[in-house]
Amino acid sequence: MINALEIKNVYVKYDDNLVLENISLAVNQKEFLGIIGPNGGGKTTLLKVILGLVKPESGAVEVFNSEAEKNRHLIGYVPQYSVFDNDYPVSVLDVVLMGRLEKKKILSRYSGEDKEIALESLEQVGLSGFKNRIIGGLSGGEKQRALIARALAKRPQILLLDEPTASIDASTGKNFFSTLQSLNENITIILVSHDIGAVSQNVKKIACLNKNLVFHDSKELTHEMIEAAYHCPVDLIAHGLPHRVLDKH
Repeated sequence: MINALEIKNVYVKYDDNLVLENISLAVNQKEFLGIIGPNGGGKTTLLKVILGLVKPESGAVEVFNSEAEKNRHLIGYVPQYSVFDNDYPVSVLDVVLMGRLEKKKILSRYSGEDKEIALESLEQVGLSGFKNRIIGGLSGGEKQRALIARALAKRPQILLLDEPTASIDASTGKNFFSTLQSLNENITIILVSHDIGAVSQNVKKIACLNKNLVFHDSKELTHEMIEAAYHCPVDLIAHGLPHRVLDKH
């Protein structure tokens, strides 16, 4: 099976502070991986390493079995929730079209193909009827889906999401993850979050990160993984069905 992403022995320091230590991870094509861990544990930094925004002290990143620099155009990114000025006159379609900017020359106009791809991206996330709405007037969940559409307009094969459920409620989150699961039929998804419950119910596999990465290539979230990530005893309680079956502890 083709690895969509492979991280090899990555170390990252900010000044003298070691943020990521010996991170190694292989993610298969069309995987849906959730990476959980506490705030400040290095989750966002790991995404920035993958995107080439942070250069590691040592180690390497490969995208589809090639140096990441050659294939980073295959990665779409949804950052942590952005605050929009509700009165700023930018439409949902305009925001999604920004996903095409990487392929444009400076000051060039969007092509008919760009607009067609942006509209297809909106349809993929269930927002095709929102194209002319002002982005600031959308709900939190609708804004997040618009940001996913912007990432999809790049036509990625890997989608990275940073704390995508931080600003949406539980009922909206259910629909949000349903959208991601549909996208996962064709795209590899890596989602980072400190929300153990939301992630554990919806992804295919789970890793824990707090400077070090604990990953057993499994969908089970064990007591040992949680304690390794949070550095303290943690009791997990699952309400309702379906839910992730947790290791006895």
